[in-house]
Amino acid sequence: MEQAVNLSNAGMRQPGGGHERRLFYDKCGRYLFIASACLMTLIIFSIIFFVGRQGLMTLTAVSPAAFFTSASWDPSAQKFGALSFIVGSVETTLLSVLIGAPLGLLGAVFLAKLAPVPLKRIMRPAVDLYVAIPSVVYGYIGLTVFVPFLRDTFQVPTGFGVLAASLVLAIMIMPTILSISTDALNAVPHPLEEASLALGATWWQTMYHVVMPAAIPGIMTSIVLAMARAVGETMAVQMLIGNTPQLAAGFFTPTATLTSNIVVEMGNTPFGSVWGNALFLMAFVLLIISLGMILLIRYFTGRRRVA
Repeated sequence: MEQAVNLSNAGMRQPGGGHERRLFYDKCGRYLFIASACLMTLIIFSIIFFVGRQGLMTLTAVSPAAFFTSASWDPSAQKFGALSFIVGSVETTLLSVLIGAPLGLLGAVFLAKLAPVPLKRIMRPAVDLYVAIPSVVYGYIGLTVFVPFLRDTFQVPTGFGVLAASLVLAIMIMPTILSISTDALNAVPHPLEEASLALGATWWQTMYHVVMPAAIPGIMTSIVLAMARAVGETMAVQMLIGNTPQLAAGFFTPTATLTSNIVVEMGNTPFGSVWGNALFLMAFVLLIISLGMILLIRYFTGRRRVA
């Protein structure tokens, strides 16, 4: 043992030894990670600064009240009211979460507590593959399946509107809710569940009163993350919502969201014009909303770690 220690110390004293190389590699790796983090921070703040600076120039020609409280959008008449787009984004996001969150949570309970092991091994990769499907594919499926179904079932003129877009968004966000909620349910200590069952509670009572309350920070994180994805979705919503700048009077009224209006009009807008700056301001509002979602995720994640 003493001979091994002496040989190790001799190797450490040798110039260019393995220990010095490892220290050098660790130092290089540390500097590389710091430089990468600084570069990413610089890029993110540069994007926010550019979009915010360009968007806030709109307020020199359009009053904040007219932009945020008016639903009149007519660039040819110099009317830039974005209220209908903001309301459309909020409506589609909330309705998709109301549809997708319960289904995703039920799927998470099944996958975490009821599914046999062979089925779990199949479903988890399937859920990951489900997330990787491009959004335009979801939009095309909604365009060819959901829109005709809603039009024929409810006897409405087109079938486009908030409901069609929200149904597709609900399908798109379910894998996120299912995956994160499954991990949150699996992270609950098993003795809690065993103690509840030992005291005479049924399995459903244990899940409702013990397991799910213990996993609620992770579940809420999955829902907020799904909302962040839903509010920023573009192509699928643009294909189904109708792209009409008006407030939605019902589920089947064609309307528009911040993302759908930006993608429709950005190709025809001169850079630096009031119209173009208004689109940048809409993008900046979308950034603020997404930032709020991220802060909510950090809040619930922090609560989970404390718990």
